[in-house]
Amino acid sequence: MSKTVLGFDFGTKSIGVAVGQEITASAQPLLSLKANDGVPDWQQIAALLQEWQPDLVVVGLPLNMDGSEQEMTQRARKFANRIHGRFGVAVVTQDERLTTTDAKARLFELGGFKALGKSKVDAVSAVLIIESFFENQYGA
Repeated sequence: MSKTVLGFDFGTKSIGVAVGQEITASAQPLLSLKANDGVPDWQQIAALLQEWQPDLVVVGLPLNMDGSEQEMTQRARKFANRIHGRFGVAVVTQDERLTTTDAKARLFELGGFKALGKSKVDAVSAVLIIESFFENQYGA
């Protein structure tokens, strides 16, 4: 049985969401949720968890390029802990260094500057977080 993974690219204004499958080690962008200073509409998170029934949630962990933590690292960890605490799902964090840059490059390749809308970048960043999680887990 393949596991379903829901990925989140945490941000203070927007949280990108993607869904992935373990069997293919790939993911697809879903949407970006609005956030108010990092706080999402928890009912939207609940609806996503209900719809996709993930076996695991992966939250991107923003680190500095040298691997050290920053304020956003703690905020992303808190977001991950809240998902686990509220909904009882398994949650892990994944280093997300350079995912936004990679997401912009991927979108630009597909559609030029028009494809670079913030909500699309956040959702594709969530895809890259899931895919890097799979790579770390399975050497995909």
